[in-house]
Amino acid sequence: MHGPASPGWLLVALCAATGAYCLLRMRSSVEEQRRAAGGEALMGFGMAAMAVPAAVFTPPAWVWPGYAVVFGAAGLRALWAARSGRHHLHHLVGAAAMVYMAVVMTGSPAHAHGHGVSGTPLLTGVLLLYFAGYVLLTGVRLIPVVTVAGGGPGAPPVPAPGGGAGSGGRAGAGWGDRPELARACRLSMAIGMLAMLLPL
Repeated sequence: MHGPASPGWLLVALCAATGAYCLLRMRSSVEEQRRAAGGEALMGFGMAAMAVPAAVFTPPAWVWPGYAVVFGAAGLRALWAARSGRHHLHHLVGAAAMVYMAVVMTGSPAHAHGHGVSGTPLLTGVLLLYFAGYVLLTGVRLIPVVTVAGGGPGAPPVPAPGGGAGSGGRAGAGWGDRPELARACRLSMAIGMLAMLLPL
């Protein structure tokens, strides 16, 4: 899907590492986080498999309809879960993007893993805008917030409440339950999705 082998392998590594981390997050004691992590692991490994350079492996034609079915089901599950929280809508958009790419590849089997794949420009543009916005917004949310003690110039910075080791916030939680790590995982997948959508 990505022409040169080096960027393709970097994308495979990024998506596979993200999927592996999401599998580890499934050990969380919080049921909602386990469910979200499972869907994200599926997305990460699916993206990794889709990004394998054509010089190494060109999948048979039946793979792409299989992708569409699997990620269509994941999208329906995310739509159902969105009743309890709007953060599931991001999973729905991600699953829809995977279905879209699989349909494009099904329609262009000769070029499915190389240049020449083309989808609907409007839909590709909308997905690119969504994931670019998501990357920017999530990146900003990952920047640690620092407040100034005393408010005067030259005062030492103090971490914002809820973020420090002594605050009783996330420090007691397991590393798999930390929201900033889950955000970083979603950020990695959104960057990967941007890279996969650009050639369309």
